[in-house]
Amino acid sequence: MFSFVAAVGRNNVLGKDNRLPWHLPADVRHFKQVTMSGTRTMIMGRKTFTSLPRVLPRRKHIVLTRDRSFKVDHPQVTVVHDFADLLPLAAAREEYYIIGGAEIFRLFFPYTQKIYLTVIDADFAGDTFFPDYNKNEWQVTWQQEGVVDEKNLYPHTFFILERKK
Repeated sequence: MFSFVAAVGRNNVLGKDNRLPWHLPADVRHFKQVTMSGTRTMIMGRKTFTSLPRVLPRRKHIVLTRDRSFKVDHPQVTVVHDFADLLPLAAAREEYYIIGGAEIFRLFFPYTQKIYLTVIDADFAGDTFFPDYNKNEWQVTWQQEGVVDEKNLYPHTFFILERKK
């Protein structure tokens, strides 16, 4: 089963210059908690992979890229060049976490059953946006307000959305 893990501003911004345009440690903790469960397998595009500070511990990274020369020599990283090679995972009972970027989200949207979405209550300048989607096809099954404090300056809410049957 494919599940998205994403954080967006009110204006659906995901990123700017291949970086997050906000600093929100609570969302980093949430991301880690989600992606450390289930298969512990994250699927991402090349640009998202290269934006990570390092290979994230105790998780498998599948990098989808058209760049046939892109190689990573690390036991936790698999490079895949064909989207169709990943589609059989959609039928799995376990969750495979799609973590971006925007093009990867668009590719996987028709096959995704769940979205772990952090919405930050602010508008950000950005060059990468979460894809538009029909909100009537999804239902909120869980939500929790995040705490604003000296480290988490933006109001934010964590959601789980599940595709309606």
